[in-house]
Amino acid sequence: MDGEPRVPEQRRPGASTEGGKDAGSSAGVAVEAGSARPAVQGDTAAGVPLRFSVLGPVRARRGEELLSTGSPQQRALLAALLLREGRTATAAELIDALWGEEPPSQALAAVRTYASRLRKILDPGILVSESGGYAIRGLGEDALDLAAAQELATEAEKARNTGDLCHAREVLGRALALWDGEVLAGVPGPYAEAQRVRLEEWRLQLLESRLDMDLEQGCHAEAVSELTALTAEHPLRERFRELLMLALYRSGRQAEALAVYADTRRLLADELGVDPRPGLRELQQRILQADPGLAEPSSPQPEPAAAPVRPAQLPATVPDFTGRAAFVTELSEVLASGSEGRVMAVSALAGIGGVGKTTLAVHVAHQARAAFPDGQLYVDLQGAGSRAADPETVLGAFLRALGTADSAMPDSLEERAALYRSVLDGRRVLVLLDNARDAAQIRPLLPGTEGCAALVTSRVRMVDLAGAHLVDLDVMSPDEALQLFTRIVGEERVAAEREAALDVVAACGFLPLAIRIAASRLASRRTWTVSVLAAKLADERRRLDELQAGDLAVKATFELGYGQLEPAQQRAFRLLGLADGPDISLAAAAAVLDLPVEDTEDLLESLVDTSLLESAAPGRYRFHDLVRLYARACAERDEWPPSERGAALSRLLDFYLATAAAVYAIERPGDRLVEHLEEIHYPGLAFADRHTAQDWLYAEANALLAFVQQCAQGALLRRAVDLLWVAKDLAESGANSKQYEVAAVALRDAADAADDPRTRARALTTLTNVHLAAGRFEQADAEARLAMELARTADDLVAGCWAANDRGIIALYQGRHAEGEACLKEAIESFRRDRNLAGEASALCNLSRIHLAMGQSTSAVELAQQGIVIYDRLGHTLRGANGRYALGLALTGQGRLEAAVERLTEALEVFRDSRQRLWEGMTLFRLAEAHLAGNRPAQTAALTEQALAVLRGIGGEWRRGNVLTVLGRALSSLGQPGRAQACWQEALTIFEHLGSPEAADVRLLLAPSATV
Repeated sequence: MDGEPRVPEQRRPGASTEGGKDAGSSAGVAVEAGSARPAVQGDTAAGVPLRFSVLGPVRARRGEELLSTGSPQQRALLAALLLREGRTATAAELIDALWGEEPPSQALAAVRTYASRLRKILDPGILVSESGGYAIRGLGEDALDLAAAQELATEAEKARNTGDLCHAREVLGRALALWDGEVLAGVPGPYAEAQRVRLEEWRLQLLESRLDMDLEQGCHAEAVSELTALTAEHPLRERFRELLMLALYRSGRQAEALAVYADTRRLLADELGVDPRPGLRELQQRILQADPGLAEPSSPQPEPAAAPVRPAQLPATVPDFTGRAAFVTELSEVLASGSEGRVMAVSALAGIGGVGKTTLAVHVAHQARAAFPDGQLYVDLQGAGSRAADPETVLGAFLRALGTADSAMPDSLEERAALYRSVLDGRRVLVLLDNARDAAQIRPLLPGTEGCAALVTSRVRMVDLAGAHLVDLDVMSPDEALQLFTRIVGEERVAAEREAALDVVAACGFLPLAIRIAASRLASRRTWTVSVLAAKLADERRRLDELQAGDLAVKATFELGYGQLEPAQQRAFRLLGLADGPDISLAAAAAVLDLPVEDTEDLLESLVDTSLLESAAPGRYRFHDLVRLYARACAERDEWPPSERGAALSRLLDFYLATAAAVYAIERPGDRLVEHLEEIHYPGLAFADRHTAQDWLYAEANALLAFVQQCAQGALLRRAVDLLWVAKDLAESGANSKQYEVAAVALRDAADAADDPRTRARALTTLTNVHLAAGRFEQADAEARLAMELARTADDLVAGCWAANDRGIIALYQGRHAEGEACLKEAIESFRRDRNLAGEASALCNLSRIHLAMGQSTSAVELAQQGIVIYDRLGHTLRGANGRYALGLALTGQGRLEAAVERLTEALEVFRDSRQRLWEGMTLFRLAEAHLAGNRPAQTAALTEQALAVLRGIGGEWRRGNVLTVLGRALSSLGQPGRAQACWQEALTIFEHLGSPEAADVRLLLAPSATV
């Protein structure tokens, strides 16, 4: 949610009971935080609780009695202990907190004196000594005003996420009321100053959030005065100015709103030499255009989708590329032989991680771009990780980049590779295959014709790649390494300390990535000398051993870069490495880090600058595979508290679930599944229309499905199952069906192991959808039967509804019409109990198809029309197409062929627009049946051929057999008996293999005396 502040990491003091007695809770601070609690440790004998304040002057109270907390330094000690989250602070840490780098000679004695005095003021057992330090323990959860503010802010965020803005505003107001002037007022020391800055920033974020909600609730005029004062107090804080512009505009004061922008632009230019941020500029333009969307609160508009272009996917080359002249010449000559059409050139670079393979390959590829005018393709094959890229998936991305539509995308690896080579025939394209696992992974990705060329990088030598030109890349020479270091740091600084610079590059093991990271950090710190950096490297006790130990060289390089990051950058680096997936979007990364998108982007771009993160595309980021492993190791080692690792993954899961649920809801208005999902605590994205929602789902498919598999455990499992369920469109899209199935099986197995009936029922429902889409009806029925049983056990109405609905349609396909009718009637009744109109419409349309199969065409038409009425009333475009599909079938059964064709054509347009390949293909097939019934064999043949093309790799063999049967009938009517016989023979083989009853009908068609 835009502007939503995150609560700073802070546990209540005394949350840990280590080293002390059991800690209970107290009555809390002087805010409405709940009823009084029993007295515990930290209370006097009379039961009067201790309370502390840090959101203003540092105070301690016993009831209403204000306790004397002593001198400023003594209050600084108390504040440092209160803000340590109940953990022990060593004497050295406290000295540093109170005096910084210049403590007095008797600092240790002073700390002990302050601690002794505080013990006399506080109750016994509150301030404890252990391990040479001190800690405050045994306080109640509301004993500190900061802890109370955090709880209130969290409550406000939850209320806002559920749409209860009134309660959210009220609770946030109570949180802000806890501030009492300057935080830690009058408390000296560097630690107090840092905390003042942190807590004041958080207060401003909370204030921005409350004001944003004021505007959402229409309190525009009331907000103007407060925002005017705030912009004067914080003139460079652009969010306040943005809110003020919006409040003025909604108050009918457009000229003033525009004047605020002009003032802001002038101030930023004068003070900082920068322009207003994009959001502010966009708001000005919308005000100038009198955008109707500004009249009421609205979700941020998504970026428009980029138009397809000729592939130019090469990452940017580095401007300070250094050395490697012989390799550049050698590789350029090989690529030239390919561009001139003599051969299809392949060059394979091998070397350890961090040696510069990718940098060299990208540099050479950019130099050769002119020789390949039809485009350049690039992919990171992730070969060094545990989940190397699947060639089938890579081919899909390449084919889309080359202009192939999803509807024309084959499913199997062999077919995609063949189409890929065909598309490249006659073109001059350069393919850069980065970070390959082995030759087997890249063979399907190689062009097959003259005029094209491929560059491959890998950590292994491709000795089994026939015809490849092999290049072994070693570390830089000392001269090249020094030259690279000099280009980044600057000639003047290096010339003055040449020996220290040589020490630096030698300590880096002459690895280009290590040199670049070290030099970049030095270049950004003008107060450092080269000798300072050299000394820092020399102090790394294990560094030299690691640099000489094969792959550990890369780890040492990453350790160097990580150690020089700022704390916020380090945290981002650690947490972003936790999630599986080929890459991560900016919005998803913001969820992982629990930060606003703007702050997240700044952090991620700074990590890109240090080469620890890659910019995969605008708004998307990825780790080099080894860097990801290192980041996870850092998270295990450094993240405190350790629970934050799980919290980061939980936030990402919440983000994906909330956003996928928004996609589901916008595509299926009135479907109450989204109201039965697991509770989440982190918001997702909102969408203006279903097309942008679909774009998000398909863009995130690979990352989302990989992450779902990662979450198949513990407390994440329930939400992961729900996420897969609301992302069910991916199961029917074709492009992501295989990955969706793998995730569904993983969740089913995890749910079985957890023995949670509700989770098992929902996991089985997702797997039922997979089997249905693939035409595996026996497996689908088995999963759906068990899902229904488990849903009853768990009293999970929504899972039971959909399982019964699925069983009804499965029974239709298997010819068990009476059983199917019973299941669908049960589904209709269950959907009505749940007030799920969209689900009821789905079951009605399915029941229409059952009645049609039972010869009851009149009721079939009526049922389908009932479903369509519900869908249309809900504005249900996608599933309304399913209703028109069912009605088209019923009308065909009644012989009303023109009306049937009209309804089916309407459905076809929606399915195509929604990228539903399975339904697109089946609608083409049903149109073919209608035309065949109207004695139009030519149209029938054309439509069945289209259906076969769309259904390739999706829908299963049973559906293919049905399409072939109809195609054979059309061909026979067209006087092509030989081809008709071939279609029927293939269909018979399919049906006999599946044991389907349709085999008998096809045998009759193949009989010598058969007539069509």
